[in-house]
Amino acid sequence: MLRIYNSLSKKKEEFIPNDPSHIKFYACGPTVYNKIHIGNARAFMSADLLAKVLKGIYSKVTYVCNITDIDDKIIDAAKEENLSIKDISTKYFNQYQDDTALLGISKPDIQPFATDYIDDMITYIEKLIASDNAYEKDGNVLFRVSSFPNYGCLSDRKLEEHDSGSRVKVEDFKENPNDFTLWKPSLNEDPGWESPWGRGRPGWHLECSVMSESTLDIPFDIHSGGNDLKFPHHDNEIAQTCAFHGNDDPTSFAKYWVHNGFLNLEDEKMSKSLGNVVYIDQLLQNYKGNEVRLALLSTHYRQPIPWSEDLLDQSHNIYVKLQSAFKEYGVVDGKFHVNSKVAEILLDDLNTPLAIRTMQDLVANPDENIENEIATFKYIFEGSNQDLSLSDVQVNQINELVKERDDARNSGDYERADKIRDKLSKMNVSIKDVNGKTEWEIL
Repeated sequence: MLRIYNSLSKKKEEFIPNDPSHIKFYACGPTVYNKIHIGNARAFMSADLLAKVLKGIYSKVTYVCNITDIDDKIIDAAKEENLSIKDISTKYFNQYQDDTALLGISKPDIQPFATDYIDDMITYIEKLIASDNAYEKDGNVLFRVSSFPNYGCLSDRKLEEHDSGSRVKVEDFKENPNDFTLWKPSLNEDPGWESPWGRGRPGWHLECSVMSESTLDIPFDIHSGGNDLKFPHHDNEIAQTCAFHGNDDPTSFAKYWVHNGFLNLEDEKMSKSLGNVVYIDQLLQNYKGNEVRLALLSTHYRQPIPWSEDLLDQSHNIYVKLQSAFKEYGVVDGKFHVNSKVAEILLDDLNTPLAIRTMQDLVANPDENIENEIATFKYIFEGSNQDLSLSDVQVNQINELVKERDDARNSGDYERADKIRDKLSKMNVSIKDVNGKTEWEIL
């Protein structure tokens, strides 16, 4: 039985689905205006981990992860790169698809794009206005937070505790500084859609409420995202969705809320605004996709990851040793065996670091169920297809390095030979000296 920490109840709970014959799970996806960095990938990896575990247990799981393809950041990026909104969002959506695939993050079952749901969003807003949960002013439509008694229930922020706007200028069209945007006007050169309140575009918070309900209906089982989305994004989602249905109970929207911790680079949160981002393609120049995946899963999903090159090197070493040990058992396909020790650990709030340590112990001291343990481990930790084959360029590069090492050994430069061996090892290349010749294989 799966146990998971519910951010709404603030405790670890037994997962009891609304309908065991069909599990419904929604995760907040990317805003496609730039490449994703490794901090972004942490949230997508956490959602992927949960989806894989759910699909290992239940016969039918629908996993939805949205794409925000209209946003002020996208508009700014399009202007900066001199591209259309459509071109910029398509460019970075494709990049997102490539990067996540290289990390073994599976595609969701449904991937809705915000711009495909504009009409539904307008209808949604009209009902909120009619019920007096929202109001229009100068082409802006705002949600009236005072109309929802449980506002802030997820983050535990109370309206009376919020900053009233003394440090940040509050727009004069707001009745209350905490009211949030459902619809905003578009400038002539910006993208927009016709609506009863003039030409404009939807607010970010509204997009997820409409897309999650349109694809899964409500209530659905699990809603996930990064810790930074609890407030205001998820609190706002709960408020507007419950208000739309005339219900103050947040579980009438989603029963469980799952949030992952941040990724810290040298004790500082990674973010584009701080300029300390590390992009996926940079990491994959030196590490395999499954090694980066292992590094991302080496810390419990609710805890911050202390990201460093040392962590990547450690994950590389663990991955290489495990692959070498797995080879003794031939081809073992990834499959979730619920009775395995690895699965039992994962079912306790997705405890990946303990699962990794347990797998290391199991290959050192195997029992009769070792193949099921390996299969379960592979199912969760080895999703990347980057590791499955080598291009001609990669083969040529390895052959050149092997030749350089042979030349160094033949000339007595053993220090250089050892450095080349280490470089090959980082590329997951195992080498053996056989009758004066070097043979290599991929681990």
